[in-house]
Amino acid sequence: MLSVGFVTGVWAAQFIQLFGLSWLVFPAILVIGLARRWLFLPAYVVAAVVGVSYGSLEKSRVAEVNGFVGRTVQITGTIREDVGTISGKKKSLQLSNWQVNTRAGPGNVWLSVSGQDIKRGDRVTVAGVAGHGFGSFALVLQNARLISIERPFPGDVGRIVRDWFAAVVRRGIAEPAASLGIGFLTGQKSTMPADIAESLRIAGLSHIIVASGYNLTILVRLARRLFVNKSKHLSMTTAFIMIFSFVMITGLSPSMTRAGIVSSLSLLTWAYGRTIHPFVLLSLVAAITVLIQPSYVWGDLGWQLSFAAFFGVMVVGPLLQKFFFDDESPGAIRQILGETIAAHIVTVPIVALSFGAMSQVAIFANLSIVPFVPLAMLLTFLSGVVSLILPPLANLAGLPAQWLLQSMIEVATKLAALPWSQTNWAPTVVALLIYYSLLAVACYVMWRTTQHRLVDYQII
Repeated sequence: MLSVGFVTGVWAAQFIQLFGLSWLVFPAILVIGLARRWLFLPAYVVAAVVGVSYGSLEKSRVAEVNGFVGRTVQITGTIREDVGTISGKKKSLQLSNWQVNTRAGPGNVWLSVSGQDIKRGDRVTVAGVAGHGFGSFALVLQNARLISIERPFPGDVGRIVRDWFAAVVRRGIAEPAASLGIGFLTGQKSTMPADIAESLRIAGLSHIIVASGYNLTILVRLARRLFVNKSKHLSMTTAFIMIFSFVMITGLSPSMTRAGIVSSLSLLTWAYGRTIHPFVLLSLVAAITVLIQPSYVWGDLGWQLSFAAFFGVMVVGPLLQKFFFDDESPGAIRQILGETIAAHIVTVPIVALSFGAMSQVAIFANLSIVPFVPLAMLLTFLSGVVSLILPPLANLAGLPAQWLLQSMIEVATKLAALPWSQTNWAPTVVALLIYYSLLAVACYVMWRTTQHRLVDYQII
């Protein structure tokens, strides 16, 4: 309840500004210590007021930098995610830890620039006319002028390791299959050919090449199940190494921040023989991420989709499995399919609201491709290892991955090429409220009918 109240309060700070209310932290601590059912509402109110106060501080910082809108500014910041390609040499960058005219700024900055060899982790200085921000971006600079690039030593070690291994993989797997496999394995989407990326988007498959909880869950489940019969401690240690390494390689995007925290908390509860209710885990992780970056809750699409998919996998998916299959334990394939359908059900309105279109082949495309993603990740990794150890066998070792990845691309391309593959749909706020209200009712009915214990579901 405290986590929900805090997140609600930070969200409300868009409309209500309150300052000097940090003293309410002490009543919050008191409420925690006296936690009883009748104190849930006061606890929520106290947490919400603290959230509004915290969000107001960040909003005041955003308001200060809004004074630069329409003026030419010089910004220095660190590139926090992979550089995107808009067209030709024009790149899109996201800067964190940034300064405008030597003054530290809140949130992040989005900008487009004609760049050279620019990579994640570089420290860049640009100049341009500042525009109003959106989502978690405090400012936007269109067609900025690149002044300098500084590549710190050792720099972004995760990105360096990823790029090195990606080059090794490409010795045995040809494009565009190599980029798809690397996308599965490391979440790198910047090297994906534009036409393939568009086909994946239309087919509702963009999430499979974006660093997300799904990719990380596959790795953590693998590590845990490989070693759990030998040693629980070894299994947990290996899984934590997987989490840390994957987050370092992919970067701290909103979705990966959420996925890393969820996987770590779930792993800890499993290791100590505990369980945690999905609603508690969802609200707690949301509060942690918003505490790190308040602007996430004000319109960051990646953050919204990540938590919506998380809700689908941990709440809607288990309820659907229980409702339609009762106590029958789902196999790996049925679990993957159920989680995929559940995540799609919850996220499709958000995608439609953001892009004004909805894929009509997404469920079939996901059913056809997603179950094979773990195998594709394994084959891509093995191809890279063989290419590294025995270079003459690179092409031979890459054949299985090449065939599977190319088949996935063919399926996605053909589905996306269908004349009815997507339809234009921009839902209104009322339509969204109706949709999610009906979904909530459906979940309640399934829960009442099955009496399913959601707390028993473990994402790893």
